[in-house]
Amino acid sequence: MTRVVLVDDQTLVRQGIRSLLEIAEVDVVGEADDGRAALDVIASATPDVVLLDLRMPRYDGIWTLQRLRELGVETPVLVLTTFNDDALVLDALRAGARGYLLKDVTLEQLTRAVRTLADGGTLIAPSITDRLLRAIRSGPSPSGADAPPRQELTERELEVLRLVAEGYSNREIAGALFLAEGTVKNHVSTILLKLDARDRTNAVLRALHEGILP
Repeated sequence: MTRVVLVDDQTLVRQGIRSLLEIAEVDVVGEADDGRAALDVIASATPDVVLLDLRMPRYDGIWTLQRLRELGVETPVLVLTTFNDDALVLDALRAGARGYLLKDVTLEQLTRAVRTLADGGTLIAPSITDRLLRAIRSGPSPSGADAPPRQELTERELEVLRLVAEGYSNREIAGALFLAEGTVKNHVSTILLKLDARDRTNAVLRALHEGILP
């Protein structure tokens, strides 16, 4: 089963999420009520995915994401929060979150997101994607005005990128395109390089912003 650590300052919320995930055969291997406690729990429990709230007293979700990145922890983090603020979403993604969902999701949507991240994918709630793109468009170009033109993506790389944008993991992309999983990883690495993106989520956002993806 997929192993998850829950980080939320509200005990009742953690208990509710744990009960729902257990129904869906997702194993909750640890809990924490703030970022400081989360670091210890994640280190000892070695989960496949971290479910992280953002607004917590003392050490909040952004602090936790930044500290995990500084420590070199590569466990994917899925933000699960009630806060739908544009700036907060962007801050979380910039700090290293691989997914962002609101707490009004269904159990099916939550478990799919958890398994997508565990398999190496990314997932952002569709309801906030348009606002993310507007926020990116309103800011400066990530590459700068004098940056050289980027290399164009090949047809195969575009196929892979489209599936990445739909939340497919490398394994699922390999199955859909009849490729070896190692080949898909190589394509994803090339896509990140060509788009000058630090991760899959950033690559999708840049591709949408620049019209590479519709």
